[in-house]
Amino acid sequence: MDALSLLSYLAFFSVFAGIFAVMALGLNLQWGFTGLFNVGVAGFVAIGAYTSALLTGPEDAARFGGFGLPILVGWLGAMALSGIAAFIVGVAALRLREDYLAITTFGIAVTIQLVALNATAITGGPFGIQSIPKPLAGWLGTGLAWNLGYLALVLAVLAAVWWGLERLVASPWGRVLRSIREDEAAAASLGKRAAAFRLQSFVMGCMVMGLGGALYAHFVGYIAPEDFLPILTFQIWAMLIVGGSGNNAGAVLGAVLVWAIWTVSGGALREMLPVAEQARGAALQVVLIGVLIAVILVVRPRGLLGERATVSRHAAKVSPPPS
Repeated sequence: MDALSLLSYLAFFSVFAGIFAVMALGLNLQWGFTGLFNVGVAGFVAIGAYTSALLTGPEDAARFGGFGLPILVGWLGAMALSGIAAFIVGVAALRLREDYLAITTFGIAVTIQLVALNATAITGGPFGIQSIPKPLAGWLGTGLAWNLGYLALVLAVLAAVWWGLERLVASPWGRVLRSIREDEAAAASLGKRAAAFRLQSFVMGCMVMGLGGALYAHFVGYIAPEDFLPILTFQIWAMLIVGGSGNNAGAVLGAVLVWAIWTVSGGALREMLPVAEQARGAALQVVLIGVLIAVILVVRPRGLLGERATVSRHAAKVSPPPS
């Protein structure tokens, strides 16, 4: 592989890692800081991807959409519709706890994927949506220059999301989320409306996931229901667990590490196994990530970058009392 091909591959890899990191940050807000067991990540990513594709794509007589709006409008629309869907789901589902919430959100994600598969007049059905516009393509073309340009755009979005969430979770609002996660009854006894805070966290996390879906759609230029199977939720959860829930930097690190293992193992399996066995061999990727999660939980139960004990810069300045 020459230097140009290596650079092109690294840009392609880094774009996907950045997109997954955005999704992992959304999940981290829900699980890492609030304790919401959302197993419907793929569904909200799908809503964001399809919304942006419909708003910005070219007109298609075979289906609804194709409004040709600016891509920024598509991204904002993706966040808005993902947030609305999360609000509707959250009002009904967040009264459940732990495994019941997980079952409910998983069922919702499967339902969204099936709607995308069958609502041909809106989503294109199994054929998906093609010709999704790519930002900056008019200036940079569609080769390496565009990949590098889109990578810069994804990194800028990732940095903005990371900075915003860091500010939020370090604020009094974020500390309430942690208190709800640790002891909801105690938080409620102090006058905090736990249900409202849980709903806010759920909606904001899903909005970030929807933004990740929009970034994905405009990078690949084509989306179909098979892009949003439950395996996507597994990948995002693995990234968060490996990196360290409750730590935004850990979510980003986990996204890069797990995506690297996923791509390297996939390439190795394609080289090692005959074509007839590659479909079965793909399941070994899931096994490999599962083993990695098990090792991380044994060696570092809080992930590679555990949650910081100090959540306020003011608390960090306070000297501990003398023993």
